[in-house]
Amino acid sequence: MKLPVRIVIWSGAALLLLAVSVVWSLSIGSAGLPAGKVWSILIHRLPFAGGSAPDWTPMEETIVMQVRLSRIALAVLVGACLGMAGAGFQGVLRNPLADPYTLGVASGSSVGAALVMTLGLQTALGMWTVPSAAFLSGLIAVFAVLLLARSNGQMAVETLILSGVILQAFLGAFVSLMISMSEDEVNQILFWVLGSLSKKSWDHALLVLPFAVLGLPFIAAFASAMNLMSLGERHAAHLGVHVEWTKLTVLLASTLVTAAAVSVSGVVGFVGLVVPHLVRLIFGPDYRLIVPLSAIGGGIYVVWADTLARTALSPKEIPLGVLTALVGAPFFAWLLWRRKAGLGREDA
Repeated sequence: MKLPVRIVIWSGAALLLLAVSVVWSLSIGSAGLPAGKVWSILIHRLPFAGGSAPDWTPMEETIVMQVRLSRIALAVLVGACLGMAGAGFQGVLRNPLADPYTLGVASGSSVGAALVMTLGLQTALGMWTVPSAAFLSGLIAVFAVLLLARSNGQMAVETLILSGVILQAFLGAFVSLMISMSEDEVNQILFWVLGSLSKKSWDHALLVLPFAVLGLPFIAAFASAMNLMSLGERHAAHLGVHVEWTKLTVLLASTLVTAAAVSVSGVVGFVGLVVPHLVRLIFGPDYRLIVPLSAIGGGIYVVWADTLARTALSPKEIPLGVLTALVGAPFFAWLLWRRKAGLGREDA
C-alpha cells in the first residue's frame, strides 16, 4: 500500500477513534446529566437545527457547552501539541527518550507561572497573566539552552540534551525555592505545576488552536528529513538534508507548540514521550506517519486522561499531570522489559 493511502486510512481511523473518545467524554460527568439530554443540547445548538422547545435548564446547557465541551476541546488541542512536539523532538534528536520538555520548556514555563503567583500578580492581565508569563519564560529557557549548546555554528545532539538537563535542574530548583517561600500561593503553584484543565474556557482553547493548526503541517513538512536523519547526521547531509537548519527549525516549532500547550494546562508529562513511541511500535519508523498520528493520538490520550481525572474520584479532581505519569511510567517499564526480553532472545 502506498504511503499517501496509508496516511489517509490510518489518520481517518485515528480521527474516528478521537471522535468516539470525545463522545464518551462529553457524555459523562459529575453533574449526572443523561447522555440523551447532552446530545439534545448539542444538536439544538447546531445551525439550522429544528426541533421542539428545550426541555433542559439554562444551567444544564451551560454545563455542556461552556464547561464540558470547552474542556474537551482544550484537551484535544493540548494533547495534539504535545504529541506532535514529541515526535519532532525524537526525530531531530534521534533519541526515543526525548520529549517536548527535553530543552527545558516545562521548567521555564513553571518559573514564569510560579513567579507571577508568588508576587501576587495573577490578575495583572486578567485571565491571560499566568499563560503569558509561562509562554514567554518557556521560550526564554529554550533559547538559553540553544545558545548554551551552540558551538561553531552547530549543535551536537548530546550537548543539546545535556544543556537541557542542566537548565531543567536549575530552573526546577528555582521553582522549588519559590514554593518554599510562598504561603498563600503554594497550593496555586503546585496545582499549576502538576497540570490541570480545570476552570479553563473556550478562550484558552482558542489560544492554543492556531499553534496546533499551524504546527502540525509545519513539523510534518520535515518528516522526510527526519527519516533521513535517523540514518545519522552525516548520511543525511550527504543525501541533501540541511541538518543544522532542520534541527533548529523543528526544535523551535516543537517548542512553540509545547509552550502554547503548557501555558494553559501546566506541566502534563509523558504525552509527548508515550504517544510517539506507541505510534512507532504500531506503524513503524516513518515520520510521515508518526507526526500526524502522534498529534491525533496525543489528543485521544489527553481526552481519556482528563476524563478519568475529573470523574475517578468525583467530586475531587486528580491533577492531569499526575494521571498521565501514572499511565506513562508503567508503559515505559513495560517497554524496557520488552526490550530486555528481545535482547535476551538475540543473545540466546
